[in-house]
Amino acid sequence: MQQSFKLQGWRALAVAGALIAVSPGSRAALAQPPGRQLPRPSPNASVTQSFGVTEVTVRYSRPGVKGRVIWGKLVPYGDVWRTGANENTTIRFSTPVRIDGKELPAGIYGLQTIPGPDDWVIILSKDADEWGAFAYKPDHDALRFHVKPVAAAEPQEWMSFDFRNLSDTSAVLALRWEKLEVAWKIEVDTSRQLAEGAQSEQRWQDGAAAWCIQSGTCLQDAARWIDASIAVAPTFSNQRAKARLLARQNDYKGAVAAGERALAAAHAAKQPPPPAQVSDLETQIAAWKGKAR
Repeated sequence: MQQSFKLQGWRALAVAGALIAVSPGSRAALAQPPGRQLPRPSPNASVTQSFGVTEVTVRYSRPGVKGRVIWGKLVPYGDVWRTGANENTTIRFSTPVRIDGKELPAGIYGLQTIPGPDDWVIILSKDADEWGAFAYKPDHDALRFHVKPVAAAEPQEWMSFDFRNLSDTSAVLALRWEKLEVAWKIEVDTSRQLAEGAQSEQRWQDGAAAWCIQSGTCLQDAARWIDASIAVAPTFSNQRAKARLLARQNDYKGAVAAGERALAAAHAAKQPPPPAQVSDLETQIAAWKGKAR
């Protein structure tokens, strides 16, 4: 069935190409200015939704019912469907997500389906840049799961995707067409993403502060970044940076106090810093003590 469907699709494309080649107006069509487009029977569409700190975007083409029998005929049961028309339908996740209890990395995926009368298979494929599902490869699946189709609340002439049941940690993505709806939940670990984002920003700020101290510039910014880092978690690294900043500002007494706190953090750490860094700080503290008198 799938092979027959593929051949019919390719034959249709070949016939269309032949008609253009022999059409009296074909030269005019080929000579159209760049960017000029003809109407599409199945227009392009996209829908984007944010929840938590995650953004999800679905790009697809919207076929219409147009009086046709859709399920089991225009869209055969048991065959891989592009879930729309024209180019591959794609879904993009800006952060890692969880669907059907399975983790999925951030990225862009092809969204194919295998419709059935009582069960649909949803496929997220690593192949996002395909035309339809003609070159679909099962071994390139990133995720596949099952959903139950239900009757739509009202008939839907043009196929659509939309989001509902939003929260800070999840949303439901629904596909509607004709008198049918299939929907599935997308979950995100917002608290973990916020923590990882804060840690990443903190690492950047710690590095930027170290550069400011070494160069003797942007010291006010460095002080703000270091204090924010210490407020989250006092460590050998950020308290050593605080000591060096105070020494830069000729506050040697404060530098000694901050340096000794850094040494205490080094001795208490489960993963101690490199011995050379500790030894270097001890030498600096001794020098600062001499200047603090």
